[in-house]
Amino acid sequence: MTQNTVRHGEQPVVTGKDLRAGFEELGLPSAAVVIAHASLSAFGHVDGGAATVLGALRDHLGPEGTVVVPAFTGDAVRDPHPGAGPDAGADVDADRAAVPLFHDGLPTLMGALPTALLADPDRLRSAHPQASVAAVGAQAREITERQPFAYAVGRDSPFDRLHALGAYILLLGVGHDRNSFLHYAESLIPNHRRKLRRFPYVVAGERVWVEVPDVGDDNGRHFPGVGAEAEREGLLRIGRIGAADCRLMASVPFTEFAHRRLQERLTREGRQSDRQSSAP
Repeated sequence: MTQNTVRHGEQPVVTGKDLRAGFEELGLPSAAVVIAHASLSAFGHVDGGAATVLGALRDHLGPEGTVVVPAFTGDAVRDPHPGAGPDAGADVDADRAAVPLFHDGLPTLMGALPTALLADPDRLRSAHPQASVAAVGAQAREITERQPFAYAVGRDSPFDRLHALGAYILLLGVGHDRNSFLHYAESLIPNHRRKLRRFPYVVAGERVWVEVPDVGDDNGRHFPGVGAEAEREGLLRIGRIGAADCRLMASVPFTEFAHRRLQERLTREGRQSDRQSSAP
């Protein structure tokens, strides 16, 4: 795929033209809906930074296309003392009071590309305190207009609507451990892993702590393996832009495959755990 011979120190220089050519070679259709996960440093040196990547995506997709990014804020909007009770002491109360309420302009910790999209005056953002997404383009309002507190990445979430729209998943210099659609696929499995989200929210003028269930974190346990299996099944287009390995997949067949393989993996893991717990 695209290899630029211009260098910036020891790094290849990647331009908007290189990015657009790379998206074309990957097979990303114009007018598509795409959710992108990116590591800017993986490209080498991007001339113009994350704004160039976002601009190249928007130029490639055209006015009918839509760019979506995870704009999660879970590391900032969370209970710093999740195991402590309501009467844990003044220090705990002070730490909890310092946790910000979510608002539309709250910075994300998901990297340079989401930050660049949040700076776009035309973007929209869903309102989940920990797992929002941001989008710009023709389908941005439909994707971001609602998001349940519980199972923020599951049914009736922006990911569910991305799936219904036949969105593409684009991994730019990152692996499947960053592929948030795998959380959506797992949320549809009855035996999915679970966690509790806990965040502050204002109800009837009073700041309260809300606790809701969601699909659990993977922490590299199954997602990289499922992604590698999907690649062997030919469900992805793989190429290189600058120094970055890039992957493109259609969300519908990828989700169907990931749903099946995660269910098989988690069922097998559960059986192994049961055998270990019952061993003398």
